[in-house]
Amino acid sequence: MAALPGQLLALMLLLLAGCGGPGAAGQRRKEMVLSEKVNQLMEWASKRSVIRMNGDKFRRLVKAPPRNYSVIVMFTALQPHRQCVVCKQADEEYQILANSWRYSSAFTNKIFFAMVDFDEGSDVFQMLNMNSAPTFINFPAKGKPKRGDTYELQVRGFAAEQLARWVADRTDVHIRVIRPPNYAGPLMLGLLLAVIGGLVYLRGSNLDFLYNKTGWAFAALCFVLAMTSGQMWNHIRGPPYAHKNPHTGQVNYIHGSSQAQFVAETHIVLLFNGGVTLGMVLLHEAATSDMDVGKRKIMCIAGIGLVVLFFSWLLSVFRSKYHGYPY
Repeated sequence: MAALPGQLLALMLLLLAGCGGPGAAGQRRKEMVLSEKVNQLMEWASKRSVIRMNGDKFRRLVKAPPRNYSVIVMFTALQPHRQCVVCKQADEEYQILANSWRYSSAFTNKIFFAMVDFDEGSDVFQMLNMNSAPTFINFPAKGKPKRGDTYELQVRGFAAEQLARWVADRTDVHIRVIRPPNYAGPLMLGLLLAVIGGLVYLRGSNLDFLYNKTGWAFAALCFVLAMTSGQMWNHIRGPPYAHKNPHTGQVNYIHGSSQAQFVAETHIVLLFNGGVTLGMVLLHEAATSDMDVGKRKIMCIAGIGLVVLFFSWLLSVFRSKYHGYPY
């Protein structure tokens, strides 16, 4: 009987331990699984800012609960035989964003950057009914992705700064984009200054070329054509050069929306504007020059032909973008 109090105490402890029931054990198991997932992602992120995932890793770490972290996933097709130029350009910007996060004070275990390549995770593309690449999707810590969790690539472009704003909007994690140094601009500026300095030195006694109206007019015309064709928009938004349909293989050089454009579209509009400008110059020369009548007629016909041809092509581009506009 002396051992009875000890037996009762042990029995009471067992009852207290069991009071939590299956729910407490399930909660502990859930916390252990979550801790393992976070530790695994942190280990991979410490080695590479963008974690490459196949179907198994995606289902286990992104789709399957529990999860208290967001995952930004880039779905892409980087293999050479896919010939996705846009994927390579977007990947470079995505790497810049992920590296800026990894090596800054914004680094946290509440968000991770991952990538699923079509050739490594085609089952993931099928599971999400995805038929284009590149595509960026935010998988939030709670619930399923909403409409805003899919990045509007065609509208916003894939520049790292634009991606960072979208990430901040969806996750409240603000990332300051730090780009690797680019010496191309300073080198080109130095080369230009060297050329100008060399010309001034060689022709120090004769600087009449600085007052050449034709040269300045040509430089100003090139600048105007570049700006009116959308070069500044490209510099700010960072759009893709063109878009290739992964199923049909068709390449689109003109964006179908009036809210966006491709880089190739800028070059096409620049060419058309240049053709119209050349036609107008020929018409002006035909009306004001002192050449014989035969040459002036040829210049006039050529000028009219250039204006009509290139201006009609220019209208067709705008008609394809601004649907319903009465051109």
